Amino acid sequence: MSYQVLARKWRPATFHEMQGQQHVLQALVNALDSDRLHHAYLFTGTRGVGKTSVARILAKCLNCEKGVSSTPCGQCGACVAISENRFVDLIEVDAASRTKVEDTRELLENVQYAPTAARFKIYLIDEVHMLSTHSFNALLKTLEEPPPHVKFLFATTDPQRLPATILSRCLQFSLQKLAPELIVGHLQNVLNSEQVAAEEAGLWAIARAAEGSMRDALSLTDQAIAYGGGAIDAAGVQSMLGVTDQRSVCEVLDAVRLRDSARALQTIEQIARAGHDMQGFLDAVLSALHAVAVLQSVPDYQADAWDQVEELRKLAEQLPAEDIQLYYQFAQQARRDLPFAPEPRMAIEMALLRMLTFLPEEQAVAAQDSEGEKKKPLAPVPESAKPATIEGAPASASADFPAAKVATVAAEIPSAQSAAAVANSSTDDWLGLFARLPLSGMARNIAANCELLAVEANCWRFRLDEHNCKIFQPAHVQQIESALGDLLGEAVTVQLDSGVVERETPYLYQQRRRRERQQQAVDSIMADPNVNLLLATFGGEVDPQSIAPRDNTVGPKE
Repeated sequence: MSYQVLARKWRPATFHEMQGQQHVLQALVNALDSDRLHHAYLFTGTRGVGKTSVARILAKCLNCEKGVSSTPCGQCGACVAISENRFVDLIEVDAASRTKVEDTRELLENVQYAPTAARFKIYLIDEVHMLSTHSFNALLKTLEEPPPHVKFLFATTDPQRLPATILSRCLQFSLQKLAPELIVGHLQNVLNSEQVAAEEAGLWAIARAAEGSMRDALSLTDQAIAYGGGAIDAAGVQSMLGVTDQRSVCEVLDAVRLRDSARALQTIEQIARAGHDMQGFLDAVLSALHAVAVLQSVPDYQADAWDQVEELRKLAEQLPAEDIQLYYQFAQQARRDLPFAPEPRMAIEMALLRMLTFLPEEQAVAAQDSEGEKKKPLAPVPESAKPATIEGAPASASADFPAAKVATVAAEIPSAQSAAAVANSSTDDWLGLFARLPLSGMARNIAANCELLAVEANCWRFRLDEHNCKIFQPAHVQQIESALGDLLGEAVTVQLDSGVVERETPYLYQQRRRRERQQQAVDSIMADPNVNLLLATFGGEVDPQSIAPRDNTVGPKE
């Protein structure tokens, strides 16, 4: 017996065997069981999501010899004949090959005659949007008032091309793309029945490549079995599809985190030499950054599409949230630049170099220190010294807390006592101390929205702005304790409550200074004599939204 491909062998024969599309199946089952049948049904959706499969199952339901119901027997002559594509009263037409009006008229000539051996004569027209305008006009009258023994089942991937007059005479059901986890689950059941060994990571790669199409997934599974000599392994699937191993994506992002440009570019070179799809790699980077960003906000998020989820969790803990957003924008820009780059690899390498180049100054200083000698401990501050002020704020305060010029600010604090003394002198100095905390990611965002209430012995009491409680996790307290301990050189404990803050938090300070600098920039432009001369001469006006400060820092000018 000849081999039957998986997509045909495992084509669903009943609604129960259909994968997904519950919103469509529920409506059809209820209509069949309550005998509320329409004369024309239109099934829309992308390739391989089950349009013609649903139509054929519906044909069985309508013509099963045991009666109209949502559960055809599958054993009677009508059910078997429909499954084997030899049922005389199921007229299946590919509209792409019969676009002429003469073909449609010939098809409809026999509509008036009763079915040969069935309850209903069913016309199943696939890719119905391919019919010509004249063909639709020929179909229109029959579709509006068909004989009681006729049912029309239409399927199309492009419903926008159907005339409104046709759409208004049909019940329309839109089939959706299938989720990757649904495809993987079905593939596992199929391969277990076929007794084929398969690595789950390989099935995830197939599910992602199928882009929501179960038929494509089964066809790729057939190909992967042949490629792997009777089994499916992740490496073989990735090689067959020309997609990048997820470990390589995580390795590139980790190299970016460590500011290791040589390692990042070397990984890209290996991917290019392996002949992998560079656009697919860039899409994988975007997917990874999205998953990392979500994990930072929702730590228990299940990134099922990734077999390297633990690596993503590490990146979520180690990378600041603002860096993730910046990297995503660089990768997105590279995605748009791909058609214009001399070769895709260049666009990707430039995106990585941007990630490595444009980073907060605080991180740049730390990166330089890691390449040279070890970073020296913070200089102690003398008891008699008072913190310098910057336009009404402590000199060490960070206006833009992830990107402040911390090195410049810290250098202005004289050396003689610990940072704890600075904090104890006034809880307002929390703004200055925050800028020096070795924190990143969500923990830094939590601390930025905290108000320091008091420091008693080694216990630091904070109040977290109640609007940010949703992103708080108990692990953040430990990270803040660790950062404070590293900065002060002694173990501390942190007590964190939530409520309405009464003093300015680092985040609120940042927002206020940004508004002030924006207003200063606008005032400066509006007071400029050259600008006023241009306005008077040409009768123009200044759009305040187009004005921005020269830089984003509020520290002392160098």
